[in-house]
Amino acid sequence: MQFLRHFRLGLRAYVDAFHFINRNRLYWYYFIPAFLMLGIYKVGEQLEQRVYLPKTDTMNDIIWYIFDVLLEVSLAILLMKFAKYLVVILLSPLLSHLSQKCERIITGNRYPFSMPQLWHDVRRGIRIAIRNVMWEYFFFLIIYIVAAIGWKSAGSSPVFYLTFVIGFFYYGFSFIDYVNERRRLDVDESILFVRAHRGLAVAIGAIYSLLIFVPVDLGKLFAFQAIQSEPIYTVSNIALHFFLWACASMAPILAIVSATLSMHRLVNLKTNIYSERTE
Repeated sequence: MQFLRHFRLGLRAYVDAFHFINRNRLYWYYFIPAFLMLGIYKVGEQLEQRVYLPKTDTMNDIIWYIFDVLLEVSLAILLMKFAKYLVVILLSPLLSHLSQKCERIITGNRYPFSMPQLWHDVRRGIRIAIRNVMWEYFFFLIIYIVAAIGWKSAGSSPVFYLTFVIGFFYYGFSFIDYVNERRRLDVDESILFVRAHRGLAVAIGAIYSLLIFVPVDLGKLFAFQAIQSEPIYTVSNIALHFFLWACASMAPILAIVSATLSMHRLVNLKTNIYSERTE
């Protein structure tokens, strides 16, 4: 079955990607998502500490106060729901560059640097990510409504778990498209290609999702207050969340390398006529 064959290819690519990154000394790329996540955490911490108090009792101030609260709450929900896509969007220039670098190491293909082309790649990556957000949200609503009608609790419905599989597919799609762009497939052609290789997209997206959605609390990395009274518990707790933070930081780097390695095995990127070969 094609789906299972491609799914196994995607899973195996993660193991190969880990060794590929270490062998070619690309591990320093892990630090960029790590610091990005710390920055997002600090911004969120500042927003959390805000106190919502209207300055006066005028109707105008109260209306703007309510608008401000609703806006920030809505943004918070959106960021929590689609945090994985946010990371992909913010790291789009890095992911595009790293995918090209991996392809060059594997095949010798070279793509001369061009600022217009880089900007085009970034815009396309963002466009694909936003498109996938909307489609995933659309399917999420349909499945949620069906589950809510058929079961007392939508979350307890077996149908509801389809939302995770759909999410895996769209996350994987976002990473595979970086390679399809260099093959000069337009967005519609890329969509058809990924649909024909759903198993690969689901595998790439599944491992990425599991790694980046680990229950890490970055605040625990700075929780040294009880180190004198409970040194073993404090140190072990910090070490645990440091490990989880490392897993989340590695997720987008491993995903883009895995997608590139998988695509090479599927279509042989050496045959890409739009590249310049270096031996």
